[in-house]
Amino acid sequence: MKSYRKELWFEVPARRAFINITPQIEECLKESRVREGLLLCNAMHITASVFINDDESGLHHDYDVWLEKLAPHAPVKQYRHNTYEDNADAHMKRQIMGREVVVAVTEGKLDFGTWEQIFYGEFDGCRKKRVLVKIIGE
Repeated sequence: MKSYRKELWFEVPARRAFINITPQIEECLKESRVREGLLLCNAMHITASVFINDDESGLHHDYDVWLEKLAPHAPVKQYRHNTYEDNADAHMKRQIMGREVVVAVTEGKLDFGTWEQIFYGEFDGCRKKRVLVKIIGE
């Protein structure tokens, strides 16, 4: 069995963003030379997310609005966590959107459903964060 590991680094200049990382993940899969197996992709930071959905700008806008309603950034005093940082809302947004995805690898390709893509969700940007890609298989 083969094993592949790579870290992808992101530094988003905005507080929040959704970035389609499918092309980077497909490049990792190509580098791994795994034809049949599993791919794990996870955010290595507690205020960022990795998730699968459609790459459609209206949906991304709706996510942003919905998440802000569920865990509004302001007023920052509403959160006990915000003692020296102002990112309690980012922790909650990450919890909602999820930490990782697992995708089957079949015949050297990500075995996606229709419209599925992998996204990095940033909820407390302006600093470097990493995403782990781990691929195992034959």
